[in-house]
Amino acid sequence: MSVASKPLSKKRNGAPQSAEKTETLEISDPELLLELCGEQNRNLKTIEKELDVRIAQSADGLTIIGIDADVELVADLLRQLTSLLANGERFFPGDIQRAIKMLSGNRRLQLAELFRDQVKIAGRKHSIIPKTFRQKEYIEAIKSHDVVFGVGPAGTGKTYLAMAMAVSSLMNREVKRVVLCRPAVEAGEKLGFLPGDMAEKVNPYLRPLYDALHDMVDYDKAHEMVEKGLIEVAPLAFMRGRTLSKAFVVLDEAQNTTPIQMKMFLTRLGRRSKCVITGDISQIDLPRGVTSGLSDAVRILKDIEGISITNFTGEDVIRHPLVSRIVDAYDESTTVGD
Repeated sequence: MSVASKPLSKKRNGAPQSAEKTETLEISDPELLLELCGEQNRNLKTIEKELDVRIAQSADGLTIIGIDADVELVADLLRQLTSLLANGERFFPGDIQRAIKMLSGNRRLQLAELFRDQVKIAGRKHSIIPKTFRQKEYIEAIKSHDVVFGVGPAGTGKTYLAMAMAVSSLMNREVKRVVLCRPAVEAGEKLGFLPGDMAEKVNPYLRPLYDALHDMVDYDKAHEMVEKGLIEVAPLAFMRGRTLSKAFVVLDEAQNTTPIQMKMFLTRLGRRSKCVITGDISQIDLPRGVTSGLSDAVRILKDIEGISITNFTGEDVIRHPLVSRIVDAYDESTTVGD
C-alpha cells in the first residue's frame, strides 16, 4: 500500500485541527475499485485536492487519512459513489467536485436521489440525469406544473433539461407537438439588417435550440420530426395570434422579451399544454430603460397556483468548473458596484 506524501494541514482558516484519523473502506470488486478511483486515480486526486485528506489504495479497498470531520465526509462520499457505480451509474467530468460541494453543504444528502429523476428519451442510449438538487427540483416542477420558470446563469441546464422533458413528453405521446422558441433578436426582434430571407435571418438565433435537439435525437430523426411539424423551432414573434393545444412549449432567452411579448406568449397556452420559460436576468440585452418580460413575469406570477419558479445559482453550473467561478465573480463585482 502506498500513501501519497501530501502533508496534512495543521490549521484551516487559522483554527487548530483535531487529531488525525484513519478509516478503511473495503471494496472487494477490483473493477468497481478501479472505476471509483478513476483514470490514473483522477477521482481520488480530486478528493485529496478539495478536502484535506490522503487516500491510500490497496487491492482490498481504500484507506482515508486526515482530520476527523474530513475523513468522515470522504468516507461517506466514497460509499455513496461506490453504491452508485454498483447500480450501473456513471460519472461525468466535474461530478466528483459537485458531489463534494453538495455533500459538504448537506451531510444528510443522498446522491442516489439525484439519479432517480432520470429523463428517458426513446431511442437515446443514455438517460439524462440531473446533476444538482436544484436541477432535480426543476425536473419535478416541470412534471407537476403546467407553467415553469427556470431562471439563472448560463450553464445550469435550464434550457437543456426543459428540452429533454419536452422531447420525452412527445416520444411518450403525452403531447402532440413540441414548440421551441426564442426572441429572434435580443433587442426587439429587428431583423432588417441581416441578409437573406426570413428563415435565413432568424436561423442564427434559433441555432442553439437545434443543437440541443440534435443532442437528444439523431439528426435524421430530428429533421423528420421538424418536417412533419411534430417539433417546431420558431422566433417568438411567430407565436402571436396562435393557440397551442396539446403542446409542450419552451421559451428560451426569455430575459430578452418585453412584458407585452411575455404576456402574449403566456396567453398562447391551450388545453393539455405545458410551457417552460428559461432565461438569465443578469444578461438582459434589451435597450436601456426597457423592462425585461422575464423579470416582470416572475414578479407578477410568483404566487399564482400552478406556476413554479426555479432559481438557479452559480452552484448549479455544470459546464467547465471555471464557468461557476466566473459567474460568482461577476455576481460579486455587481454587488460591490451597487
